[in-house]
Amino acid sequence: MRMIFQGVRTIVALGAHCDDIEIAAGGLLLSLARNNSDLRVHYVVCAGTPKRHAESVTAAHAFLPGAQLSFALHDLPDGRLPAHWGEVKQIIEDAAAAADADLVLSPWRGDAHQDHRLLGELAPTAFRNAQHLQYEIPKWDGDLGRPNLYAPLPSEIAQRKVELLNKCFPSQHSRDWWCDETFLSLMKLRGIECRAPYAEAFHANKMVLAL
Repeated sequence: MRMIFQGVRTIVALGAHCDDIEIAAGGLLLSLARNNSDLRVHYVVCAGTPKRHAESVTAAHAFLPGAQLSFALHDLPDGRLPAHWGEVKQIIEDAAAAADADLVLSPWRGDAHQDHRLLGELAPTAFRNAQHLQYEIPKWDGDLGRPNLYAPLPSEIAQRKVELLNKCFPSQHSRDWWCDETFLSLMKLRGIECRAPYAEAFHANKMVLAL
């Protein structure tokens, strides 16, 4: 089954941490920016330091060239978002009020990381009229699920995504999982599942047909 992804003009991208959005959906963002000259994107990140926030801003401009960007970058403690449930809930509600989104990107509610999982659980409570795609992030926990929506990517977009991840997030290069093979292999696997060179995959809990 193939869906035609049209009418996306305003995106709210939610991340617990400063590289979540690009790791999970960088290829989708590059594709949407390439095909839409009137794109507006509101970036929301819950945890991070000023240095990491600067990386997020750089990445947003790189992955979304030409888009109209706005930011809500917060400094809640990494790994402790569930202890700040009320503040996270308010951040998400503020994001919903700031932009009348056509598309919302958030972590998957089944993610093993507590920060990601909280955003995945709370986002649907604030965004009820937008297409909502929950993204996946590879990690030590081995929590990859069975997504039900795919964004096929040509090879040049997949390679560009990896190039920009390395360029925009130098603070992460020392992590043992951070390498081209991590990002390309997951995109290749998801590409196999939808008969494409590469792909990113998402969980869509509820979709409405526009007939």
